Amino acid sequence: MCACARAATVKHMIEALGVPHTEVELILVNGESCGFERTLRDGDRVSVYPQFEAFDITPLLRVRAEPLRATRFVADAHLGGLAHLLRLTGFDTLYDNHYADSEIEAIAMREGRIVLTRDRELLKRRGVTHGCYVRAIKATPQLREIFARLDLARSARPFSLCLDCNVPLRAIDKTEVDGRVPPGVLARQERFVTCGCCQRVFWEGSHWRHMRDLVDELVPAGRCL
Repeated sequence: MCACARAATVKHMIEALGVPHTEVELILVNGESCGFERTLRDGDRVSVYPQFEAFDITPLLRVRAEPLRATRFVADAHLGGLAHLLRLTGFDTLYDNHYADSEIEAIAMREGRIVLTRDRELLKRRGVTHGCYVRAIKATPQLREIFARLDLARSARPFSLCLDCNVPLRAIDKTEVDGRVPPGVLARQERFVTCGCCQRVFWEGSHWRHMRDLVDELVPAGRCL
C-alpha cells in the first residue's frame, strides 16, 4: 500500500518511492499497461517493471515511444573510467568531469543519449528519458554491469574509437608512421591506426593485449576490428 497526493501521476508515485523513471520500462495499473502520465485513483494496483532482456513484451505498451536500445551514452563526472571502457568497446560515450547535471540533461535530450550516473536525482530530471543508475563502484565491474543490462555485446565494435577523443579510428599505412612511433615498434608491427583528432598512432602492443583480454570476456569472437 502506498499513499499518494491527489491527482498524482504514475511517474510522481514511482519517483516518490526513490525509483528514477529511467529505470522503468513497463507499468501496469490494474493489469493494464499505461504510460507515466496516467493519473492514479484510490485503490489502483500498480506494477512496475525494469527493462526486459529475455521476454517478449511487444503486445504491451512500454512507457516510452522509443525503446532503451540507443547505444550512445553521456556519463556523469564520477564515471570517467567507465566512459573510456565503453569507448574501448566501440560505444560513442561523452564525458567531461566538469559537466553539470543540467548540461548532461541537455545533451541527452539534444542527442538522444543514454545517461549513465551514480546519482539517482539526475535520472529523475524531466528531460532524461533514457538512463541507467550504475551500481558497481569500479570501472571494469561497471562495464560488465552495463553490458549485461543493455545487452551490448551484439552491437559492440571494439578498438574502433579513440579512448581520449571518442572519434573513429582509421587504418594508416606503415609508411605513414615512420618517425611517429619508436623504431622497434615500426620494425615489429604491420598494422596501425590513427585518430584524426589527436593524431596519435596506435598498434597491437602489450597494452592492447591487456585490453583485448577484457574485450574477449564481453564480446563474441570475430567482432574486433
